Amino acid sequence: MHDQLAQPSVAKPAAPVHSEPGVPIIGRVNWPGLRTLYVKEVRRFFKVQLQTVWAPAITTLLFLAIFTVALGRGGLTVLGVPFNSFLAPGLIVMAMIQNSFANTSSSLLIGKVQGTIIDILMPPLSPGELLVSFVAGAVTRAWLVGLAVWGAMVLWPGVSVTIHNPLAVLFYGTMGAVMLGLLGVLTGLWADKFDHAAAVTNFVVQPLSLLSGTFYSIDRLAGVWHTASHFNPFFYIIDGFRSGFIGVHDGPALGGAIALLAINAALWGLCYWALRTGWRTRQ
Repeated sequence: MHDQLAQPSVAKPAAPVHSEPGVPIIGRVNWPGLRTLYVKEVRRFFKVQLQTVWAPAITTLLFLAIFTVALGRGGLTVLGVPFNSFLAPGLIVMAMIQNSFANTSSSLLIGKVQGTIIDILMPPLSPGELLVSFVAGAVTRAWLVGLAVWGAMVLWPGVSVTIHNPLAVLFYGTMGAVMLGLLGVLTGLWADKFDHAAAVTNFVVQPLSLLSGTFYSIDRLAGVWHTASHFNPFFYIIDGFRSGFIGVHDGPALGGAIALLAINAALWGLCYWALRTGWRTRQ
């Protein structure tokens, strides 16, 4: 009788969680927000992966095909290795850093042009968290492009892309992607239209990439050109990354690593200041 009259139990809704006055709900690092922005950045470029990943890979392979036909069949050696094997690692990392720059610069510039930059500035994300998310997205795209190119070169006849030192490949590839990702953040914050970003690409990124020793050894340069190559930070990215494949450096190994760390630290501080002060975003 009592069982028949018993009312079914209804689960009470959980009471909302409140923090004590003055106690922040979000910790020192907003991990959910940071992860969300990173995933958004990855999904943004992966949604058009034919343009952002596979097209750069095909363009890089065309470079390899042209130089292989032009110079790679005459027994030419550079730094003691066949020219094709000398050229391939430089092309891989060149594609990586160029796409890292394109990822951050286009993301911020599109947000400014379309007026959606407010969606990034309003959430409770610190300048450091914003910077980590943007750069991590750029590094992810860079490595996806690099893996796509490397996978195709493994099957390329007459080219050896066997990794000699994985740590050097990982370090210089990541440092290069971080450097260009930070440069892309500065460009995206500075630019007001796509012509401005294109000018940085055409007059800064591409010339420094092509004159970084990707297609030649700087030992063949004389005088001022040899000296100028050591002031090109792209040279240390190319040389260090390539050494991970062929086991030989074209420049100072330790000096190149220190230079990249110093440049990235300076760029990080500059980007942090720009985001913290709202430079050219809160007008």
